Amino acid sequence: MKRYNITVNGTAYDVTVEEADASAAPVQTAAPAPKKTAPKAAPAVAAGSVKIECPMPGTVMEVKLKVGDKVSNGTPIVVIEAMKMENEVPATCEGTIASINVSKGDSVETGTLIATINA
Repeated sequence: MKRYNITVNGTAYDVTVEEADASAAPVQTAAPAPKKTAPKAAPAVAAGSVKIECPMPGTVMEVKLKVGDKVSNGTPIVVIEAMKMENEVPATCEGTIASINVSKGDSVETGTLIATINA
């Protein structure tokens, strides 16, 4: 018998395969139950009125600010590495950081909520 871990459409399955000889009758079995994986918990955050979203997919290399910091338009909030280049994601208005929704090392996609600002 051989064990395999197979992922189909984001669902992980633990599958055991038994080799049968040619003279054995075929056996029908039910599909294996999906392996339970805990969903990643979203951090509890207080949302600000202005949302800063990631402009490109990449990896968060540095979080430059923290909740409560004052920002002006253009102040860098995080640094994202995308295609081997570091890109700063800036504040789009003046205000106070209400939430930071990513951490160093996180993989982010276009549109991922980076932070919120109370303007």
